Amino acid sequence: MHHQYTTSRSGLGRAERAALSAASALERPAISADDLVRQTGLSTRAANLTLSRLTRKGWLRRLRRGWYAVVPLSSTSAEPVSENPLAIATQLFAPCYISGWTAAQHWELTEQIANTVAVYSAKPQRTSEQKVGGVSYRIRRVPKDAIFGTAKVWSGTVPVQMATPHRTVIDILDAPEMGGGGRQTLDIVRAYWRRNDTDPDLLFDLAAKLGRGTIFKRLGFTGERFGHPSQAWLEACRSKLSAGVSLLDPTGPRRGPIVSRWRLRINVPPGDVA
Repeated sequence: MHHQYTTSRSGLGRAERAALSAASALERPAISADDLVRQTGLSTRAANLTLSRLTRKGWLRRLRRGWYAVVPLSSTSAEPVSENPLAIATQLFAPCYISGWTAAQHWELTEQIANTVAVYSAKPQRTSEQKVGGVSYRIRRVPKDAIFGTAKVWSGTVPVQMATPHRTVIDILDAPEMGGGGRQTLDIVRAYWRRNDTDPDLLFDLAAKLGRGTIFKRLGFTGERFGHPSQAWLEACRSKLSAGVSLLDPTGPRRGPIVSRWRLRINVPPGDVA
């Protein structure tokens, strides 16, 4: 016989009920003790104790240290998966933006469905892979001044900074592993060059602002293969190349033909760059 799980919640005292009401009224995917202090006037210690009690009683779910989510009354799971993973990322990893395979999905540059959210954050993290609220996150650390080339999108009622299609391409050319690896990155870049809003000059400017010559190796190579940029643009990319030979896919094997024009070793199957 199948039994549907229902969450078990204990009764609430008056102060707990007031705190839960204040937390719910914020309509945020993640709340902290500081939120309760501002909303209710509780001391920081009392706010932390209240959040702990509400979690033990099943009314809140602990996302990570110091952060909690209100468990929906309709939830049929003791560990519900967060319904707003991008909004949670915006709060927990701020200052940050969403890029990589997640942004590629958003802008329809790939049909691949990734179960991990790609986050670019200026906030130090203990580990680059984290699970929060049942959702997996891959975090790439970036300097705060590297947060540019984004667009505001909405995740529920929360504004989220999402890499534009152009910045998405530059980010995954910089770190192909954030695009799902070399082969998937090439598919995303190929899809970008087929769009009506491709902008080679904007790609160049974004790459120049980051100031890493390896990006220009991959940008020039893929632009020449998949797009129709001007010869002047290609030469401008060539003028920015760093010394030495780089791998097209940094996580791939250290073998494959070298395209000396771009100082790039093509260490992916030949069909992927056709």
